[in-house]
Amino acid sequence: MDKLLFTAMSGASRVMMAQQVHANNLANVNTTGFRADIEQAESIAVKGEGYNSRTLVAARSGGTDFSSGALQNTDNPFDIAIRGEGFFAVQAGENDEAYTRTGNFHLDQDGGLMLGDRPVMGEGGPVVIPEYQQLDVGTDGTISIVPQGGGLVQEVGRLKLVKPDLANLHKREDGLFRVAGAGGQAEMDDTVTVAAGYLESSNVNAIDSLINNMSLSRNFEFQVKMMKTAEDLATAGNRIVRGN
Repeated sequence: MDKLLFTAMSGASRVMMAQQVHANNLANVNTTGFRADIEQAESIAVKGEGYNSRTLVAARSGGTDFSSGALQNTDNPFDIAIRGEGFFAVQAGENDEAYTRTGNFHLDQDGGLMLGDRPVMGEGGPVVIPEYQQLDVGTDGTISIVPQGGGLVQEVGRLKLVKPDLANLHKREDGLFRVAGAGGQAEMDDTVTVAAGYLESSNVNAIDSLINNMSLSRNFEFQVKMMKTAEDLATAGNRIVRGN
């Protein structure tokens, strides 16, 4: 009966991992620019004596749903959304450049453009904006200002917008994407465009995630019943051996 028990245990373990993925997606349904995670698993045939009829399940590294979210108008010039494909670049650590669709930026006390506590990258490094009277962000990510006190419009920087191969992007625990391979940095892509005064919503479908979670809960209950059945069969077998 141990074969039945381990088969059911592998199924229950996989279901628990899948539930964690969907629960995390639901928790981020209102997170700006969030990309839903995809849980993946693989069936593995168990070889041995007799007829090969048993299959275990093994979790595999999940993927990401890169479909776009809806754009929401905010009228805040530091809220910026990418139209179509592409990513913003941010500095996630020393020599660590990461990519995100989240565009609710702000300025720190030194004029640095920030995403949370991470500097936003421009063409030549982190973007720094001097004091201004008026600010505008063009569709190509160019940042222009009217200086404090008035004057001619000046370009003070340009956002680093990238469009790496999605197959080479991997999400880390901090929710940011990195490029796999040597160098780990993507080049600027002039085809990426943005919209200032907008934020992109999460692409999580709350209803689908809830339905998937309910289905997984029923699946988990089934696996637990299978484990209980394996225990009952083992107990019955022991009684027959003992002769009582």
